[in-house]
Formats: sequence, C-alpha cells, structure tokens
Amino acid sequence: MSAPEAPGLADTEEETAPAPAPPKPPARKVSRQKLTVLPAFLVALLLATWLWFQQADLDAVSENALTDGQVSQALWEHVELTVISTFFVLVIAIPLGIVLTRRAFRRATPVAMAIANMGQATPAIGLLALLVIWLGIGRKAALIGMIAYAVLPVLSNTIAGLKANDPTLLEAARGIGMSPLGVLTRVELPLAVPLILAGVRTALVLNVGTATLAVFGGGGGLGVLITAGITNQRMPVLVLGSILTVALALLVDWLASLAELLLRPRGLEA
Repeated sequence: MSAPEAPGLADTEEETAPAPAPPKPPARKVSRQKLTVLPAFLVALLLATWLWFQQADLDAVSENALTDGQVSQALWEHVELTVISTFFVLVIAIPLGIVLTRRAFRRATPVAMAIANMGQATPAIGLLALLVIWLGIGRKAALIGMIAYAVLPVLSNTIAGLKANDPTLLEAARGIGMSPLGVLTRVELPLAVPLILAGVRTALVLNVGTATLAVFGGGGGLGVLITAGITNQRMPVLVLGSILTVALALLVDWLASLAELLLRPRGLEA
C-alpha cells in the first residue's frame, strides 16, 4: 500500500513551476515572389528596350538627343528631384501631422488640410508655371511645386494614423507614468507607422511622375527626353524617356513596399 502524498505538495509544485516564456514576435516574412517578380520584369523591360535600340534606325536628331551621357544625366537629375522633394515632404508633413493631432492645435487641422488639398488640387503644370513666374526658371521652382503636390498624402495619413490609436492604450501609457513625449514616441507613432509609410509610398510615386514636368521650369529630369521626342517628333527618344520614367516609378514603389514591410513594428505583425 503506497504512502499517502503529503498534503499541499502538488499545490507547492504548481506554485513553483516557472512561468511560460512570453511569445516571440513573429519573424518578418518577405516572400520570394515579392523579391523577384517586379525586379525580373524591370530587367526584362529594360533589356527589351536596349535590344530594340540596337536595331533601331536613329537619325542625327535622335542620336544627338541620346548621346554624350544625356540619358544618364537626365535619369540622375530625375532621381535627385524625387529624393530631395520627398525628403522635404517628410520633414514638413510628419511633424505638422503630429502637431495638428495635439489638443492645443486641433482646431487648425481643417485649415492645414484645406491648404494641402489646394496644393494637390491645382494642376501640376499650372502650379509650376506660377512658381516659375514668381521664382524664375530653375530647380527651386520645380522642387517647391513637387513638394506642394506631394504633402497631402503624408500629412493626411499621419493625422489619420495618430487619430486611429486606441484611447485606452494611450490612457494606460499615461497611467504607468509615461511622459507625453514618451507616449508619442513609444506608443502613438509606432502604432501609426503602417499608415504613415503608406502615405510616404504614395508621395514617392507622385514625385516620380511630377518630376517629368520639371523640364518646363528648367529643372531637368527625364522630361527632357519626353519633350524632345514630342517637339522633334522622334519616337525613339519619346519611348526611351517614357519607359525610363515608368521603370523608375515601379522600382521606387517596389522599394517603398519593402520598406513598408520591414519598418512595420513587429508587435503589429499578425
């Protein structure tokens, strides 16, 4: 006959059992399709364009427009315009969106959104023409026009992302003694990151497209090839400028989608 168990022994063992480890955040998953499909398409598109140009019969006007590094220079100017304008869009729109969601400045939100809507509602070429009249021909007018045109998606998404945060989470953060700055940087902004990044992605693609109009203000870019092809009625020059613009827009959107996936807080992963 077995000896009876000591009273409370099982309860003691249960109490001293180690607590289960907290679940690890899920690993970020970037599918092979996400990494390969669009780059492969862009490589095929550019390769087909290059092969077409190898057998194309270019006259002196077309060759003059495409030689002496003019294509690479136009492409580099286009990238510069996109990067610089997007940088200033982020510097302006994200801090402004944060300020407009604070209690003291919420009444100014409709005014700021109306101004941002005016910037995007105005036709880009008309806005650029007004800026050229005001500032003169040069890159400055083109950059200001691109910034004004792309502020709205980042600003609106920043405001929407911060307003969508659960008030109970913010109240809990304040309840454990976090400062207003700590609540903003450690709770509000991380939760709003997905929406903010979506706005940045939209602004990047908008800037790639709007940069083609910078040529009318003396800003350069791939618009130089497009306008030269239209003005001189040279289809190869027009096709090359258009294909490079489309390829750059697709590449920027792909890179932004990867950044959107990788910069998303791991705690928000499903």
